[in-house]
Amino acid sequence: MRALGVIALMLLAACDPQQVADKVLARTAESVVQPVLARELSGPQADAATRCVIQSALPAEIESLARDVGVSAGSSTVATIRAIALRPAAAACFAANGVPQLRG
Repeated sequence: MRALGVIALMLLAACDPQQVADKVLARTAESVVQPVLARELSGPQADAATRCVIQSALPAEIESLARDVGVSAGSSTVATIRAIALRPAAAACFAANGVPQLRG
């Protein structure tokens, strides 16, 4: 039992606090992006597209998107999501996951 405690402490010590914070921020941003994309895409497609958008977003954009958690996304947030989705990296991710490009 004591060995498990030591292993758990070693794993926690190995965690980079910044990586943990970045993951939490990305998950929060995903919760903002997914409902916007779900207006246009089916459930699985919206989920895949959400991952693509978050992977293609700059850190400042992820922070900005995460700030909208708990509220309905406004026109600025929707525009940010669309701009990210149009980037080559996001478009390639969409194609690799069978997600159609967003309409205008």
